[in-house]
Amino acid sequence: MADDLREAWRSWGPWEKARFRWKLQARPNQLPPEGDWLTWLLLAGRGFGKTRTGAEEISDYCRRNPNTRIALVGPTNTDVRDTMVEGESGLLSVLPSEVIQSWNRSLASIELDLVNGCHLKGFSAERPGRLRGPQHHRAWADELAQWPDAETWDMLMFGMRLGERPQVIVTTTPRATPLVRSIMGAPNTWTTRGSTYDNLANLAPTLASQILAKYEGTRIGRQELYAEVLDDVEGALWTWPLIDAQRVAEAPDLDRVVVAVDPAGGTSEDNDETGIIVCGKAGEDFYVLADRSCRETPHGWALRVLDAYDEFSADRIVAEKNYGGDMVSSTIRSERPDVPITVVTASRGKRQRAEPISALYEQGHVHHVGILELLEDQLTSWVPDSGRSPDRLDALVWALHDLTENRPRRRARMTHAGPWNRPPTGEVVATASDGFIRPPWTT
Repeated sequence: MADDLREAWRSWGPWEKARFRWKLQARPNQLPPEGDWLTWLLLAGRGFGKTRTGAEEISDYCRRNPNTRIALVGPTNTDVRDTMVEGESGLLSVLPSEVIQSWNRSLASIELDLVNGCHLKGFSAERPGRLRGPQHHRAWADELAQWPDAETWDMLMFGMRLGERPQVIVTTTPRATPLVRSIMGAPNTWTTRGSTYDNLANLAPTLASQILAKYEGTRIGRQELYAEVLDDVEGALWTWPLIDAQRVAEAPDLDRVVVAVDPAGGTSEDNDETGIIVCGKAGEDFYVLADRSCRETPHGWALRVLDAYDEFSADRIVAEKNYGGDMVSSTIRSERPDVPITVVTASRGKRQRAEPISALYEQGHVHHVGILELLEDQLTSWVPDSGRSPDRLDALVWALHDLTENRPRRRARMTHAGPWNRPPTGEVVATASDGFIRPPWTT
């Protein structure tokens, strides 16, 4: 048998040898299922080897099926180029150089041509219209749970009409989006599951000591490490469908932008992170732009707040006082004396503050720009009156409360003199007990 194998090896070309090496390395859940399936849905945790699996299967399909057309679809054009094709586990790493005829890496036209006539073209899930018209024999859809527009899937499937058996490979870390659930429930879908731990021997040692330790036992860990598709938490004010329904790829021109800070009680691993959320307003709608939350010293997170303030050209910083609002002001002003800050005091319960913001989501007025995983995990798992005080959620609530007050854009500092105990320059005092009550020089 060994002699037969050596003889076969000598007769194989580079493509056959590459495939043989992969079959020796691949785990059973990295090999395609047998049978008549339309979609192979590979739901797996971070670091499982999803990209390598998708690239190897597309490479082998091209080897066996010359003169075919293959679609490569990722969340963005950059994802297609930098991960699916050029990534260290992407197509260029598994295709022998001898079989590549040309590679156009321009984001305007991502195309890979092979010497046997196979043509691979990249598409962004941000632009479903580009899939109207093109037809394909095979497709690889990567990180489908991150796609900003579910219509892209429909456009892709309408074009799967070449050859006798068009098929789609989907490689993704799961989220309970309507699109993921609908594909899972389709009768012609074969679902394979895998976890980060399946490939732990090939991952950096720091992953186990830091990343896995941080998320093991958490709800987001179940999703990102074990690839569970999580159901909504009973009693939570936010649900995945509620957030996904209004998600957008980018924000319009904004009337106002604020950076909200929910300071942590300390910097140890046992403390919460400092919640830092950036939100903006355009007309009657609100946009959650970024999550810059961190576990840092006061000086460290103050710098992150100021970086976000500059990056998004914000109008104001909103900081909760209960966990050191005065310290927030003094720490930030030690770096930037003139930055406008609103200090808010949580005199009402968390439920009372959060429910009006949740109602804005239900009314379709709040849009997440892209996917903000850790923030969204807190929103969809927090139950009022549970005793938990999620940092990111708190910062989001303060930011949107401030934006709903229709505060005018930043203006020159006023010199109003009155009976108020005036706060430091540029600072505004607010209370959440009966609406945000402010000194007259802020109105």
